[in-house]
Amino acid sequence: MSKKETSEVTEKERAIHMITKCTAADLNELQNVSKVTFTETFEKQNSPDHLKAYLDKSFNRSQLAEELSHPSSHFYFALVDGKVAGYLKVNTDDAQTEDMGEDAIEVERIYVKKEFQKHGLGKLLLNKALELTEELGKKRIWLGVWEENENAIAFYKKKGFAVTGSHSFFMGDDEQTDLIMTKTVG
Repeated sequence: MSKKETSEVTEKERAIHMITKCTAADLNELQNVSKVTFTETFEKQNSPDHLKAYLDKSFNRSQLAEELSHPSSHFYFALVDGKVAGYLKVNTDDAQTEDMGEDAIEVERIYVKKEFQKHGLGKLLLNKALELTEELGKKRIWLGVWEENENAIAFYKKKGFAVTGSHSFFMGDDEQTDLIMTKTVG
């Protein structure tokens, strides 16, 4: 291996992973990473029309700005060498998408760009959510995961989550089922 090749491998190995809180100034980047990661994750299993309808509804600028400004919703970017590689959205209190009580925190979104998957970023983001659960004095953490997303279900089970219910999720007008997975903390 040449000196240059050794240097490139070393730089990849030294990639710096950081978590940073999103602010209103991050709206454009949040919209971009939201659309990219959601599309990469679900485009093969859904019709283009249903996917477009969901993206237009959930990730338009006014919707994301409203979510960013909600005092009980929190967004965090996962950065790799200063580049946004994914993000986390957690909700407490009245921002939760299901009424799970005041002692619960919801992980509404954990998404990582395809090029950064399998590098521990999902685990890093989930650990941030668990850290927030403890910091905020919550007793339970929960999330909804598409019943056909076997990799995500296996990941959450490995992290101590159990299926405790289900709810409907609409991709456009296509009704799908999300499993509700919960973990008791502390």
